Amino acid sequence: MEQLRTIGRELAMGSQGGWGQSKEFLDLVKSIGEARSKAEEDRIIARELEHLKRRLADPDVPRRKMKELLLRLVYAEMLGHDASFGHIHAVKMTHDESLPLKRTGYLAVALFLDERHDLVILVVNTIQKDLRADNYLVVCAALTAACRLIGEEAIPAVLPQVVELLAHPKEAVRKKAVMALHRFYQRSPSSVSHLVSNFRKRLCDNDPGVMGATLCPLYDLILEEPNAYKDLVVSFVNILKQVAERRLPTSYDYHQMPAPFIQIKLLKILAVLGSGDKQASGHMYTVLGDIFRKGDTASNIGNAILYECICCISSIFPNPKMLEAAAETTSKFLKSDSHNLKYMGIDALGRLIKINPDIAEEHQLAVIDCLEDPDDTLKRKTFELLYKMTKSTNVEVIVERMIEYMINITDHHYKTEIASRCVELAEQFAPSNQWFIQTMNKVFEHAGDLVNIKVAHNLMRLIAEGFGEEDEGADSQLRSSAVDSYIRIVGEPKLPSSFLQIICWVLGEYGTADGKYSASYIIGKLCDVAEAHLTDDTVKAYAISAILKIFAFEIALGRKIDMLPECQTLLDELSASHSTDLQQRAYELQALLGLDKHAVESVMPADASCEDIEVDRNLSFLNNYVQQALENGAAPYIPESERSGVISVGSYRSQEQQETSAHTLRFEAYEMPKPSLALATSQPSMSTPPTDLVPVSEPGYYKEDHQTSRPQPSGDAISGEFGVKLRLDGVQKKWGRPTYSSSTPSSSASSQQATNGGSHSDGGGSTSSQARESSYGSKRQQGTEISEEKQRLAASLFGSVAAKADRKAQASRKTVKESASAEKATASSVAPQPIKEQVIPVAPPPDLLDLGDEPVSSSPPSADPFSQLEGLLGPASTTPVVSGTPATSTSKAPDLMSIFSDDVPAGPTSGSIDPTLADVNLMGSHKGATAAAAKKGPSLQDALQKDATARQVGVTPTGNNPNLFKDLLG
Repeated sequence: MEQLRTIGRELAMGSQGGWGQSKEFLDLVKSIGEARSKAEEDRIIARELEHLKRRLADPDVPRRKMKELLLRLVYAEMLGHDASFGHIHAVKMTHDESLPLKRTGYLAVALFLDERHDLVILVVNTIQKDLRADNYLVVCAALTAACRLIGEEAIPAVLPQVVELLAHPKEAVRKKAVMALHRFYQRSPSSVSHLVSNFRKRLCDNDPGVMGATLCPLYDLILEEPNAYKDLVVSFVNILKQVAERRLPTSYDYHQMPAPFIQIKLLKILAVLGSGDKQASGHMYTVLGDIFRKGDTASNIGNAILYECICCISSIFPNPKMLEAAAETTSKFLKSDSHNLKYMGIDALGRLIKINPDIAEEHQLAVIDCLEDPDDTLKRKTFELLYKMTKSTNVEVIVERMIEYMINITDHHYKTEIASRCVELAEQFAPSNQWFIQTMNKVFEHAGDLVNIKVAHNLMRLIAEGFGEEDEGADSQLRSSAVDSYIRIVGEPKLPSSFLQIICWVLGEYGTADGKYSASYIIGKLCDVAEAHLTDDTVKAYAISAILKIFAFEIALGRKIDMLPECQTLLDELSASHSTDLQQRAYELQALLGLDKHAVESVMPADASCEDIEVDRNLSFLNNYVQQALENGAAPYIPESERSGVISVGSYRSQEQQETSAHTLRFEAYEMPKPSLALATSQPSMSTPPTDLVPVSEPGYYKEDHQTSRPQPSGDAISGEFGVKLRLDGVQKKWGRPTYSSSTPSSSASSQQATNGGSHSDGGGSTSSQARESSYGSKRQQGTEISEEKQRLAASLFGSVAAKADRKAQASRKTVKESASAEKATASSVAPQPIKEQVIPVAPPPDLLDLGDEPVSSSPPSADPFSQLEGLLGPASTTPVVSGTPATSTSKAPDLMSIFSDDVPAGPTSGSIDPTLADVNLMGSHKGATAAAAKKGPSLQDALQKDATARQVGVTPTGNNPNLFKDLLG
C-alpha cells in the first residue's frame, strides 16, 4: 500500500510539473494517504470514479488532459477498484503519435486488459505497426505490451517482427525482444520451438544486459532437456568467472557486488547441467572456489550468492574441498544473529546432509537453538531438517518434538503436514510395535481429523496381526495394552472421529479377550461413545458393530449376558434411524441375540479379522440363472457404453405398468443421461488418471515449478460435450487478471545485522580448517556453560558420536592450552593425506572479456566481449575456436585447477578439438562412470513379493526397522 501511494505521489508530481499544473491528482493521493479506514478510502475512490466517468464522457477533452485522467484511472485500478469504463480510451491513446501519450496508453492497456479481452485485437494491430517504428522507445513500449497482451493465437502475427528485432542496433530493443520471445515460449512452446537457436546466439551479444536476459529462457530450456546444452558448460563457467572478476562495467554492480543477479542465474544453470555429470562438474570447481573466497558476508546480496553456491555444490557431482567450503559458509549462517541467515543456514544444512550426513553433527547445538527459537518460521524449517536426518536411533526424540509442536499450533494446513510426517517416520523407523501404537494414539488424539483414514486402517491391521511371529503371548500383551490405553482415553471429550472408530473397533475385537474387563463394562463404554456422538453416523456404526461382536463372543463361549438399559435404548433408537446402514446393523444385532451357540460361531468366528475375504466380482455363481433366463426369452444385458441416449428404463415396461406407476411415489433414482454412440467411443481417451496417493521423491535444488503449457480443451468444447454451457458474456471483471501478492518478511529489520549497505571485501584467503573443527558451543562467550538438557537432546538427535565429540570439546576447554606448534603437529599427524594423482596441465579457458593489456574501465567495452562464443553455437560452425594465454602477459597465472586435482578429468584439452567429438567423449565418459557405479541389488522376485504384500497392507516396511511388520518380510 505504501508503494502504491508513493507511485501515485510521483505521478501526481509529474503531472503538476509537466503540463497543466493540475492539483486534482495530488489532492486525490493526499486524501487517500490520510484516510483513516478502508471504508473511507473506498468512498474517496468511488467519488473519484464518478467524477472521471463524467469527464471521460465529454467529447472535447484535450489529449494531454486525457493522459492525466488515464493515470488517475490507473491509480484507482491499482487500488483494486473497477475502472473498466476507461479501457477504450486507453486503447485509443496507443494510436497517438506523441511518444509520452503512446507510452501512457500502453501502460494503461497493459494494466487494464489481459490476453483474453475482446479489445486486445485492436491493440495487436497497433503493436504490429509500432514494432516497425523508427523511434526505439516506441518499439520498446510495443514489446513491453506484447509480453502482457499477446496470447497463443496472436503469437504468429507478431513473431516474425520480434525475431527481426533481435538484430536491432539498440541494446534495449534486443533485450526486450529476448524477453518477448521468452514470454511466447512460456505460453506456447510449439510456436517458438524452431527459434530456440536464437537464444544461443544472443548469449554472445555485445551487451551484458542482453546476455543476462538470455539466461532466463536458457534456464527454462535446460530444465526441459539438460543434455542438449552440455556443450555450453564451459561458456557459462567463463562468463561466471569474468563476472566474478569484475570484468563487467560498474553500472552492473549492486551494493558493490558485480552483477549479482547474473551470477545467481548462472549458478542455477550450472547446478542443473552438473547434476550427476562428473566431467561437467569438473569445470565448475575452480570458479565456485573463487566465489567462496571472494564472498561478502556483510551484505544481503553477498549472502544470497554464497547460498546459491551451496545449492549448486549440493546438486553437482560432489567434491570434498567444495563440500568443506560449503560447510564453512553454512556454519557462518547458523552462527549469525539474523533469523534470515539462520533460516538460510538450516536450509543449506538440509541440502548438504544428503551428501554427507556427518556435517550436521558439527552444528548440533545450533540446530537445537533454532528448534527452541521463538521465530515460528525458523522453527518450522528446523523441523524439516530433523525430518530429513531421522533414523532409527533418533526417531523417538524427533517424533516426540514434532507432536509437542503439533499440539501447540493452530494452523490446520501445517498441522496436517506435521501429522503426516509423524505417521511416516513412525511407520518407517518405529523401534517397536508398542511404541508405534502409542505414537499413533497421540497423533490421532490431537490431529485425528487431519490424518488420512488409511492410517487408521493400517493401525487396526497392525493390532490385529501383532508381531507376525509365533509368540502369541507378545501379541496378546500388545492388544491388552491397546485396550487399556483406549479405556483411559475413551472418556475424554472432543476426540476425533477417526480415533473413535479405532477405539470402538479395538474394544469390540479384544475388549474381553484377556478377561480383565467384563462384557457389560465394555458395552457400557461403547454405548457412552454412541450417545456422545449422536450426529456422527460412522462412529455409531462402529459402536453398534463392536457391541454385536461382544455379544457374539459371549454367546459362543456359552456365557449369559444381560441387555443393559442404555444398550436397549440405543438399539431401539438405531432401529428407527433414517440411516439404512444403522438400521441394518441394529436388526443384525437383534437377530444375533436369537441364535444358538453353533450358529453364532459360524456367523461370527472368533479372531477372524485377519482372514481374507474372497469376492467374486464377476458373479459367476449367477451364470446358470442367467443362461436359463435367456433360454426362456429374457432380453440380454446391454452394456452402458453401447446403449443409445433414447433408451430408458420405462421402455421395458408395459403401458399399463407405466400408467399405474404414474400415480404413485417413485423411489428409484433418476437415470443418468446416456451419451451418444460417437461420444461413447471417444470417452476412454478422456479418462482421468487415478487419484491414489503416490510417493514422490523430494525435488532437488534446481527443480523449480516449471510447467510446459499443453493444449487444453476449450471451455466451449467441454461444455458442449456434457450439454451444459455457462454463459459469461457481458460479465465484468472487477479485479482484472489474478496476480500474486508479494509476501512480507517475517522477521523485523532490527534483528538483521547483514544489510545491503555493507562494505565489500574483495579479498580472499581461505579460512583454516582448524577453526571449523571447533564445536558450536566453543564459539560462545567465555564463562557460559551449555545446559545439560541441550547436551542430552543433542546426544539423542545426533547419536553417540556427537556426544563423544561434545565431551571431548568440554574436556579440552578444561585442560591447559598447548602451544601452537604442538597443535599444528597433532593436526598434521591426524589429518589424512590426500592421494596425489598425476595431473596433466590443462589449457586455461578462453578469456572472453580480455581486451589485452588495457586496464579495466567502467565504460562498456568497444569490442565484442562474447564474440569468441560464436563457435559454441552448435555443429553448424566449422571453424574451431583456439584459445590461449595472451602473449603480452609477463606474469604466470597461478594454477588454480591444481587445488581440485582429485576430481578434474585428465585428458588432452587442446583448443582445436572438434566440439562434436568433445560431446561424444563427454557422454561416453558419463555413461561409463554410471555403469561402473552400479551395484548389485536384491533378488527381483523377492522384491516384487515384498512390494505386493506391503501394498496390500498400506504400509511400507523398511530394513531400518526389523521388528515392524516382520511377517511381511518373511
